[in-house]
Amino acid sequence: MAFEGLSAKLQEVTRKLRGKARITESDLKEMLREVKLALLEADVNYAIVKEFINTIQEKALGQDVLKSLTPGQQVIKIVKDELVELLGGTESKINFTPNPPTVIMLVGLQGSGKTTTAGKLANLLRKQGKKPLLVACDVYRPAAIKQLQVVGGQLNIPVYANENSKDVVKIARQAIDVAMSKLNDVVILDTAGRLHIDEELMTELKNVKANVKPHEILLVVDSMTGQDAVNVAKAFNEALGIDGVVLTKLDGDTRGGAAISVKKITGRPIKFAATGEKLSDIEVFYPERMASRILGMGDVLSIIEKAEEAIDIEEAEKLEKQLKKKKDLDLDDYLTQLRQIKKMGSFSSLLKMIPGMNALKDVKVDDKEFVRIEAMISSMTKEERRNPKLLNGNRRVRIAKGSGTSVQEINKFMKSFEMTQKMMRQMKDSKNMRKMMKGINPADLKGMLK
Repeated sequence: MAFEGLSAKLQEVTRKLRGKARITESDLKEMLREVKLALLEADVNYAIVKEFINTIQEKALGQDVLKSLTPGQQVIKIVKDELVELLGGTESKINFTPNPPTVIMLVGLQGSGKTTTAGKLANLLRKQGKKPLLVACDVYRPAAIKQLQVVGGQLNIPVYANENSKDVVKIARQAIDVAMSKLNDVVILDTAGRLHIDEELMTELKNVKANVKPHEILLVVDSMTGQDAVNVAKAFNEALGIDGVVLTKLDGDTRGGAAISVKKITGRPIKFAATGEKLSDIEVFYPERMASRILGMGDVLSIIEKAEEAIDIEEAEKLEKQLKKKKDLDLDDYLTQLRQIKKMGSFSSLLKMIPGMNALKDVKVDDKEFVRIEAMISSMTKEERRNPKLLNGNRRVRIAKGSGTSVQEINKFMKSFEMTQKMMRQMKDSKNMRKMMKGINPADLKGMLK
């Protein structure tokens, strides 16, 4: 996962600071030296690291932080604030035109993930109420048009292609006409890339920009290429003038230096981050939330947003009513809850967003475990799911065979389930817990956290 190494090192530094009632100037210098090494190991540009460290030092020494009652917390706040600023300050949104369609032009090198990103972005914008049209403007790469059509088909999003033309400007203009006639309010142009930046590529992109006048030019860069990603961003911005960056494969880069360097070097914001292989794995890039994740402070707002998007409110309310009537949680209820949580993404990625969970090194979450649990419950009869006490030795052997697991795994799961049942009983019996849970709305909680 992105920033894994940097996150571990910075969290260790902040942990040491929190425990100190008094910090000397030499303590601060030692801490900054560790931060500097952590950033350089994360592949952050040296000039940026130097400026970042100098700024923190100036602010920490200039505000009498070392003499304050909570110097450690003060220094951590300065580090976080500067990290947020380095990542872009605030989130940067797409500028939608009041006269649709809004034309978004995706550019980048070959292999950066433009075509998949086009689909992911279209999917994200559709969730926001837009009606996107994908446009195949890569007329050179073999099967590029087919790839976009497959992506569009998987998402049920229309794709415009003209396989009889090599004129990219003509294709883009035709697509805009189609979008206007079909009432598509967003047009996403998937342009051609090259293995490296060359004059022919830039000339074609400049030609599209001059004739089509896209409202947004987003550069798609592979974060796993490290400093090369920053150099690519700089070259595209100087030649073409980009409006923002989409970082791909952020889940595969444990260093994350590109994300930290790209805004400072280009002056252009990171607008989106692709965090996985699924076509739903893209999110708006929030500098403050990312800084909080890096420093182990969690990202509760993102968890709430994922819950709002993934959890079926009617299903959740129905389950709540059922649980109130029942004495105990049964395995059908458990399976329903498990499936709701799975819709939010991998459990390991959700855990990293919970404040303090990054510090627990022993917590290892295997998402495949949830697949095995689902198989176990699905291999039970209706009666067994409703009354788990029926699960004797013979039944457990049958369930193990049916789910491709072992009896030991069944026993381990049932022990865990019984603990969950006990906890749910205690929650139901607690008046304070009922008061807490009654009327809590994710939207209200999100407002309180902002």
